[in-house]
Amino acid sequence: MSPQTRKAVRFLQSWVINTAAVLVAAAILHNHISYDNQVGNLLIASLLLGILNAFVRPILLLIALPLLIFTLGLFTLVINALLLSLLTILLPFFHITSNGVDFSFGYAFLGAMIISVISMTLNVLTGNARVSGQARPPPRPPPSLRAAVMGR
Repeated sequence: MSPQTRKAVRFLQSWVINTAAVLVAAAILHNHISYDNQVGNLLIASLLLGILNAFVRPILLLIALPLLIFTLGLFTLVINALLLSLLTILLPFFHITSNGVDFSFGYAFLGAMIISVISMTLNVLTGNARVSGQARPPPRPPPSLRAAVMGR
């Protein structure tokens, strides 16, 4: 498979995973997060969220670096909630509401947490995760230690 094809497949996988995560978040918080129940709107919202995560999120992470260090990375959840909230401004069909109020940061935070957990899980299950590990056998002790343990 050519590098361009591999990149396209990886992009489509990420988009499908992001779409599924937004769909699950909207289903769990169905009275608070909505996208006017059209598949095209869901696809557009998840695509725009992916674009915001790719381009705006790194800038926000850099600006908020002191807070990220102070909170041991938990401020990332607030940044994710802000990006999800930005969708309500950019897309007229995407809504985060609470008790009739057009915007609720609490439900944006919950939605961002759900989206993060679902997308992380799906990325690991599909092998699309950015993090990889390699199992190695434990190092062998030096010969002098082996001889001491064996009583020689």
